[in-house]
Amino acid sequence: MQTRLADFVRDTPHGEEADAILRSCVHCGFCNATCPTYQLLGDELDGPRGRIYLIKQMLEGQPAGAITRRHLDRCLTCRNCETTCPSGVQYGRLIDIGRDLLERLSPRPLPERLARAALRRTLSAPGVFRPLLQLGQSVRGVLPGALRTHIPPSMPSRVQPATTGEGRLDRRMLVLQGCVQPALAPETNAAATRVLARLGIELVAAPGAGCCGAIDQHLAAAEAARAAMRRNIDAWWPYVEAGVEAIVMTASGCGSLVKDYGHHLRDDLAYAEKAARVSALTRDLGEILAREDLSGLRAGPPRRIAFHPPCSLQHGQRVRGVIEGILAGLGHELLPVDEAHLCCGSAGTYSLLQPELAGRLRARKLANLNARGPERIATANIGCQSHLAAASDVPVVHWIRLLDTAGADQRPPHTSQP
Repeated sequence: MQTRLADFVRDTPHGEEADAILRSCVHCGFCNATCPTYQLLGDELDGPRGRIYLIKQMLEGQPAGAITRRHLDRCLTCRNCETTCPSGVQYGRLIDIGRDLLERLSPRPLPERLARAALRRTLSAPGVFRPLLQLGQSVRGVLPGALRTHIPPSMPSRVQPATTGEGRLDRRMLVLQGCVQPALAPETNAAATRVLARLGIELVAAPGAGCCGAIDQHLAAAEAARAAMRRNIDAWWPYVEAGVEAIVMTASGCGSLVKDYGHHLRDDLAYAEKAARVSALTRDLGEILAREDLSGLRAGPPRRIAFHPPCSLQHGQRVRGVIEGILAGLGHELLPVDEAHLCCGSAGTYSLLQPELAGRLRARKLANLNARGPERIATANIGCQSHLAAASDVPVVHWIRLLDTAGADQRPPHTSQP
């Protein structure tokens, strides 16, 4: 694709990156075939190729406003198009650049800016999110249906302590606690800690580490996202220098971004090398277990499982089939799921900002997941888990709980009809 970037962006780092990405696109349209919003809406501007043209026009100095914003906002950033693209177009990075530039060239109306700022400050701060969640649960019965669906009816039951297990733990790894996961699903990291302890691995959460930055990144607050990245690197760095083996992600959405810290901070002289090292150490929990000897691991009772691979795992991190192999290897029956490549509609804050589209995608995803009668729906990301559970009669769990004999039979607290 030929480009003529405007003077205001041509020689900037973002301009040079965007130009290279645009030039790699041959506008073949294969991406539309697997784009969830194009599948639903059938509008060229609601597919990757159309959005690429909108971003190109903006970078070339043409006016951009509400129409451009509408179509960029409807993008889930699922990156399914990257998996499909024969030319290797890095669409995820281009949409980030386009959104950031649009916020500066054509600021949103004040109510939208305030709403997004509130989401960023609420969801990325566990100390704020938990009490607000408890408040929402106390008045859940009188809330409008659209809001009520986002609030689980009760807080999770008390989880068993994540003990260090039996025997000596001679290996050490960091784990990211996350933002909303400690409140919505504390059993996930507790289960991961118990399972890895049985393999001789100690999981440690670094004090001072917080939100990975994904919420800010996807809401076009790039500098706030980079600040979160630097904070986490500072918190993790003493452990890295001490020889920690890996940085484990139990939420694939976080893992997708942390693996990209090296790219986002590549021009930061103080953090570039550290960020690259952190990214190189980062592994999804499934990647960790896939390289271990699990023959002596006692898992929970065998289940008929429908596995939903989050977009951040299969398209963002390009980790495919790993978790399914672990579950099948430990005796669970993995059921075929149609359209497994499509997004469930959660996509970070997307289900809050685009509820109608998110609801349609969730209904389509649950129909496919439930088609063959699973006992459990398993996934690898807290956003997908909460979004699907809000409308599912079948329990939705993080897959690690199926390997945890201490909690495998407990019904997830968020599985209920709205």
